[in-house]
Order: sequence, then C-alpha cells, then structure tokens
Amino acid sequence: MRAAEGIVGPMAHPALRAAVLRSPGPVGGSPLAIEERAVPAPAAGELLLRVRACGVCRTDLQLTEGDLPAKHLPIVPGHQAVGVVEAIGPGVAGWAPGDRAGVAWLAGACGSCRHCLAGHENLCIEAQFTGWDRDGGFATHMTVRADFAHRLPAGFDDLAAAPLLCGGVIGYRSLRVSGIQPGGRLGLYGFGASALLAIQVAVHWGCEVFVCTRSAAEQERARKLGAAWAGGYDERPPALLDSAVTFAPSGDVVVAALKALDRGGTVAINAIHLDRVPELSYDDLWWERQLRSVANFTRQDAREFLELAAAIPVRTACEVHPLRDANLALQRLADGRVSGAAVLAME
Repeated sequence: MRAAEGIVGPMAHPALRAAVLRSPGPVGGSPLAIEERAVPAPAAGELLLRVRACGVCRTDLQLTEGDLPAKHLPIVPGHQAVGVVEAIGPGVAGWAPGDRAGVAWLAGACGSCRHCLAGHENLCIEAQFTGWDRDGGFATHMTVRADFAHRLPAGFDDLAAAPLLCGGVIGYRSLRVSGIQPGGRLGLYGFGASALLAIQVAVHWGCEVFVCTRSAAEQERARKLGAAWAGGYDERPPALLDSAVTFAPSGDVVVAALKALDRGGTVAINAIHLDRVPELSYDDLWWERQLRSVANFTRQDAREFLELAAAIPVRTACEVHPLRDANLALQRLADGRVSGAAVLAME
C-alpha cells in the first residue's frame, strides 16, 4: 500500500484485523466476527493508530445485542482504545509518529453550534461517537480525529490506561453532574468498572461514600476502597445522601437512589440505556430533589480526569482477553463475571 500524499509516517502493514459487527444479536451467538481489512490511510486532520489495548464497555454490549440501535453496519465497536501513532494525515499539528494516544467515546463535534460554543460539545447535534458512528478500537488499527485524540499520563501502561477513557471519564463527569462537594455524602448504585474508578476520586475528595450493589464481593471491594458502608439495592444507606450516581442500567435502581436522597439532592444517571423508567411517587422527588441524565462527556472532562487520575493515582483492575476472544469478553460482561474492567490486548 502506498502512503497517501501528505501523510507523515510509515504505512507498512497491508492488513488489519478487527472484531466486526454485521448483525446485532445475543452475545451467546458470537455476533462479532474477526475479519481482515486493508489498513486505512488517515484523512486530513486524522491520525492512524496501531491499537495496543481497548476496553470493553457495557455500551459495546448494548450495541452488539441491539439494545442500542446501530447507526450503520458493519461497525467495529470499542471506544476505550490506547495506541501508538503510525501515520498522520494532512493538516495535523502537535502529533508525531510514535506518540501514544487514547481514543474515547466522543469522536467528533461540529464546534460551531450553540452547545459547542457554550462548552457543551457532549450535546452537539452533529456529534459522532467511536464504535457507533465510526469504527472503533476492537481492531489492530484505527483512525481518529487528531483534535479528539487524548494525551495519556505516563504513569499508566496501555492496559491500565484503557478503562480510564470511558468508565473513568464518564464516572468523573457523573460526579460533577451529581453536584457532590468535597466531604459530602455520596451514593454509588452499581459497582462495575466505572464506579470502581469514581469511588477513588470521591474518596480523594474526602466524601463519605455509600455503595449499593447486589454482589457481596463488590460490596467487600467497595469497603476496601474506602466506602463507609456497602449493601444491597434493597437496603437504605444509613445516612441521607447529598448526591448519588447510578451505574446499573435499571430504572428501579434510579428510584432506590432517589428515595435515599436528602432534600435538595441530585441523582445522576450514568447510563446510555435504561431497561425502563418506572412510575415513582412525587413525594420522593419533592423538596427540590433532582434527576439528571449524564450524556457523554467533553474533551475538557477527559483532560481534567486524566490529570487527576495521575495525581491520585487512580488504580485500574483489568481482565485481559486477546482480540479473538472479543465475544467471550462481552459474554462475561453480560453475565456479570468481569472483575474490574475487561480489556482486549491486540496480538
């Protein structure tokens, strides 16, 4: 393959391997197929990355199974990718071959609409998303807009850095949306990969953290990470909460969090898809309690979190799978058997 005119860097690899979704279906039926494709040349303003690791997110599972409707097919999922720049498209400044870069959920925004101009690019009507609008990181190579690629702290290796790029950043934004203040009482409902990182930020801020999860093992892990209390979804935390973040994609869990709030508190819903929104009593919402959704995140959120994660430092726990086992990683996630975050390591 000849390098396209204006491209900087080698284009030495004639094919990439990717886990491709052509038709959504239950993960038990292995809907992702490993395929070979030509390595794409980066377009103007883009980077070509050789992917080293990519986190596996519940959003990838929802896309694969069809709970999150695909925007187009076939598509390569994956939006927590860590890679090395192999080539640079025309018009790119500030990146060089050999640089390490991270790719996250937000793949692009228009930059000129009222949301973008107000600093809310996560709400941009023309926003594009990695692994949904454009091919993602379940592959040995991928392209990314250079202005939406992220610098990664040197203190995290590739496998440890991958979960920071979705679960970490969206968890950080969820804390901000919830309005929790340093020293406040915070509830975390669900204790998967994102909550595992969010609790470390909250404890660093001096918050009193209460965790609700049905897994006894996760309850114990929460206590070891500094939770003041941990119990099941059917249990009420022993103190009224200033704020809560729900990570479980269940409307019933949202209602449970709302019932635990103090007056004036906020529940931030960290989910792109809920099973349903159940009927609730207005008495649980009264006294100026609030429900807020968390929609994506901004590049500023990512910069702030990655800097904070390096300073704390945040620790990630990874279950590593080769690319060829992408279906297995999704199946384990669906079954609730992943301890920490599942990460694909490229072979």
